[in-house]
Amino acid sequence: MGEQERMVEAILFATADPVTVTELTGRMPHGCDPAEAIANLRRRYEGRGVNVVKVGDAWAIRTAGDLGFLMQKETVETRKLSRAAIETLAIVAYHQPVTRAEIEEIRGVSVSRGTVDQLIELEWIRFGRRKMTPGRPVTFVVTQGFLDHFGLENARDLPGLKELRSAGLLENRPPPGVVTLGEREDADEDDDQTELFED
Repeated sequence: MGEQERMVEAILFATADPVTVTELTGRMPHGCDPAEAIANLRRRYEGRGVNVVKVGDAWAIRTAGDLGFLMQKETVETRKLSRAAIETLAIVAYHQPVTRAEIEEIRGVSVSRGTVDQLIELEWIRFGRRKMTPGRPVTFVVTQGFLDHFGLENARDLPGLKELRSAGLLENRPPPGVVTLGEREDADEDDDQTELFED
């Protein structure tokens, strides 16, 4: 088992993207048990500078959450997303699987093709299964890359309304459906930019 742990450790260390147990099984010699090796490695790395973390249904070695500030200079990258893109991403994350029509119903405005294309290009959302309703519309879901970027094991780990309010992210915002004076109906304009920082 010690040798299997070394093999799993080497693969996770050298691979930028999270790796599933199935992928590990395919790379390791016949008869190995990567799931047990991961469990042992996860315990061994507890409290260390890096941890073995689950990302969706895959595994990765990542910097310990409380030490992220040390990497700030090396990893901070400014990405600009329009308000429409941020709203669309939030709707997909909290309501997945969700169709374009459902996104538009929640937002109250139409979703431009460019907004969805941008989120797909960032690999934060992807096409899901078609909905079993008339027209069989395609759905959207968040990707493993989205979960990895925001340090989430799965979408259920997203903060709820209570956490968002306590963080001050929902204060001074009108209730859904209320349009404030001077607010544009279509938030898809390119000049309405919000900065989003990577961890």
